[in-house]
Amino acid sequence: MDATGPNAQQIQYWNETAGPKWVALNPALDEMIRPLGQLAMERARLRPGERVLDVGCGCGDTTTELARRVAPGGHAIGIDISAVMLERARQLAHERGVDARFEHADAQTHALSPASADVLYSRFGVMFFADPGAAFANLRRALAPGGRLAFVCWQALPENPWMFVPLGAALQHVPPPPIPAPDAPGPFSFADPARVRGILEYAGYSDAQFEDVRETLTIGGNGGIDQTVNLMLQMGPTAAVLRESADPTLIPRVAASVRTALEPYVTGGRIRMPSASWIVTARG
Repeated sequence: MDATGPNAQQIQYWNETAGPKWVALNPALDEMIRPLGQLAMERARLRPGERVLDVGCGCGDTTTELARRVAPGGHAIGIDISAVMLERARQLAHERGVDARFEHADAQTHALSPASADVLYSRFGVMFFADPGAAFANLRRALAPGGRLAFVCWQALPENPWMFVPLGAALQHVPPPPIPAPDAPGPFSFADPARVRGILEYAGYSDAQFEDVRETLTIGGNGGIDQTVNLMLQMGPTAAVLRESADPTLIPRVAASVRTALEPYVTGGRIRMPSASWIVTARG
């Protein structure tokens, strides 16, 4: 993988900053977003014997489930830019007894085998390309004739209280970060369906459909409010503003405010909060 290519900044981030944290928090994160990923799998209409490419596969939770769903006779390959997350993915596949393969590569630039996949799938892994049009065009070359695309991505930040509420609490103590350009790589870069439709049409896909999914998620898994506060300080928009502030003395105050903001959402010892995402499907 070319670490100096168009996605060099994301490669560095997911190998040095976010990747190790995601591995450490992996069980809680997978439990939280697994229902959304499984809904996207259902929309992909997977069948035994099919070949699936899992884009931005991370720690392998989705790839191993995809492999299970296309058995017997099919296979799933996960592709990701994070070496540390792929190490965990291979371990997970071994633990689950699933025959899944993984490639350490940039899906925007990697020379994918033509017509090697029946389905392109992603759970929150396609919003980080420097040039998403080029990335989706490259991925489309891997699709066999009649192949399908299915992925899930976040809607806008204010539509996702599970991220917006703790961020608001943090901003009581730290200055707001610069507002990113709407097309800058990041978790909300695919929030606008019109933009995403244009990217897909540019890359040669057809019949793009957007399903508005509103789900209440268990934030931080079953670890309760303490685990959830820690997750918010490690990953996502709240963690990003803390990194920008570069003042570790603020962390206890931010943590206390985030905890107070999350307390109204405690249900049965778990944090349950609304989310909004798009499930996008298209044909290659």
